[in-house]
Amino acid sequence: MPLPAPSSDQPLMDAVARAYTAYGQKVGRWIDAFTRQGGTVHCRSGCVHCCDFPVRCSLAEALLTASQLSPEQLDAMNSRARQVIANARSASGWDEYFQRHRREIGYCPLLSRETGACTAYEVRPTRCRDTFSALPADYCRVGTLENLNRREKAEYAREVRANPATDGLSHYVAPLEDLSEPIWSAASRVMQREWGLEVWGDFWVLTTLTQDGAFMAAVRAGQAAKATKRAKALGLWNAEIVEIG
Repeated sequence: MPLPAPSSDQPLMDAVARAYTAYGQKVGRWIDAFTRQGGTVHCRSGCVHCCDFPVRCSLAEALLTASQLSPEQLDAMNSRARQVIANARSASGWDEYFQRHRREIGYCPLLSRETGACTAYEVRPTRCRDTFSALPADYCRVGTLENLNRREKAEYAREVRANPATDGLSHYVAPLEDLSEPIWSAASRVMQREWGLEVWGDFWVLTTLTQDGAFMAAVRAGQAAKATKRAKALGLWNAEIVEIG
């Protein structure tokens, strides 16, 4: 297992863990009510179609995840982080970055391909918790929406608009995304309180940065410029991927 996080980081991890627990309870109640009214949430254990998405999180969340990973898992996260940075540096824009992430970088290294389960499920970040599909999960598979013909796109749009769980634009369950906002707020507050700054960015990059003593020392001291310089020295910096301030 990794070395224990300094005790100074415990308030951040505790705040995130409490927010996760509260969110899980809200999700359970919402899904219960929705299914009683005849609705369906199509996500099931073993479905992995969203596990190749880019994931944004806070450094507070990344600390909690990293605290429960093995050295082998942390090595895999480091390798993934460097793929993410390389993709960000060469992509012409968000759409290309997003599609290449899904098609070329692929599934999260914390996903067990044998079981379809997340090996860090209890400490997965917010974005992995609040992504639910109101339509059959095949719509989440890479390439499905991009390859729809005109008739299929029109039918998809009609289904999305007709489903009360969506925002009318995509098949994802909008209320469950909305309910996760208190997690982001809790992370923001606790980072400001403990560090005097906030760090947001790519899940794999931030989880890797938590393992660097010099980077974390700068963050804990509220030294945004020094933390940025250290991330650059580690080859883990891109202005679109890591935000410190």
